[in-house]
Amino acid sequence: MRASHADRERAVDVLKAGFAEGRLPQQEYEQRIGRAYQAQTQAELQMLVADLPQGPMPQQQFGPPPAVPPTFMPVQPVLAPTNGSATGALVCGILAPVTWGLTSIPAVILGHKARAEIRRTGERGDGQAVAGLVLGWLGISGWLLFFILMVFVGAANL
Repeated sequence: MRASHADRERAVDVLKAGFAEGRLPQQEYEQRIGRAYQAQTQAELQMLVADLPQGPMPQQQFGPPPAVPPTFMPVQPVLAPTNGSATGALVCGILAPVTWGLTSIPAVILGHKARAEIRRTGERGDGQAVAGLVLGWLGISGWLLFFILMVFVGAANL
């Protein structure tokens, strides 16, 4: 296979490294460089560098590798627990339409309780508490509208 200019440059780099490491004397190094630039095939280039290591030599390590100081280790985030009352408020709020609004009042109570606990303790779950409050108040307002409508209908029939 014919050698490209990049192939010749790689071979020259291997020869330069061999000379720098003391593996080749000056005269032999110059001869091989000249032959590398005149080489037509990859086989000719391979013959020029066959007796030289092609790549960095592994360094011998004594003992175990050095440990990474804890300063450079990634920090594992510590997540605060989710407030249980917030979860309860959300569940009660979601169940309000299914239970005809019976869980709306517990959703509102648990939502307010959860928000107070979250402010005091720094727990997570504020979004759940707010969602439970909104759903609970929607259920309560739905019942209030229903009772007001029944009062007007009852008054109109009299």
